[in-house]
Amino acid sequence: MKKLAVAALVLGSLSGGAYAHDAGEFFIRAGTATVRPSAGSDNVLGSLGGFKVDNNTQLGLNFTYMATENIGIELLAATPFRHKVGTGPTGDLATVHHLPPALMAQWYFGDASSKVRPYIGAGINYTTFFDNSFNDTGKAAGLTDLKLDDSWGAVGQVGLDYLIDRNWLINMSVWYMDIDTNVKFKANGVQQNVSTRLDPWAFMFAVGYRF
Repeated sequence: MKKLAVAALVLGSLSGGAYAHDAGEFFIRAGTATVRPSAGSDNVLGSLGGFKVDNNTQLGLNFTYMATENIGIELLAATPFRHKVGTGPTGDLATVHHLPPALMAQWYFGDASSKVRPYIGAGINYTTFFDNSFNDTGKAAGLTDLKLDDSWGAVGQVGLDYLIDRNWLINMSVWYMDIDTNVKFKANGVQQNVSTRLDPWAFMFAVGYRF
């Protein structure tokens, strides 16, 4: 009877350890990443109200290194996001593309051997805008030379890992990013500069693998 109890204890310990977020491990996660801007801006052309920006979903990637059993360092990446931009009265006027990589320091709650590891994170985000252009509606209104300034800002995160086995996991995470930019363009040849706040929420559902 004692032998059975000892064997059960040993097996239980091995089973728990199989799911550990150990120091020195490396995680890669891939899945859908949706950016939902909570856009606001100065009045556009004096009468059109603020810019409106639609949502977009792309392939999201993140890479995490476990410095300890509770502290992780994560890099967020994705394929380029594409958003339609316009105003209430005009509808869509332009399309903009951006990449918002972020570097995070994370704290993982709970015991390292748990299959479920919630975490929080904070860090810095750099957003670069490129390949921005007015559509036919914008061009017909005399709008040209669209440019957006790149942005640095803070980012916060909450997430959860569910470990399926020693190597595979399921992940859910949410970010809030501070992204502010100046939207520059010409309206019938007159230079315009509209201060714009994107400040998006980003939601990711992913499958992960650890090494």
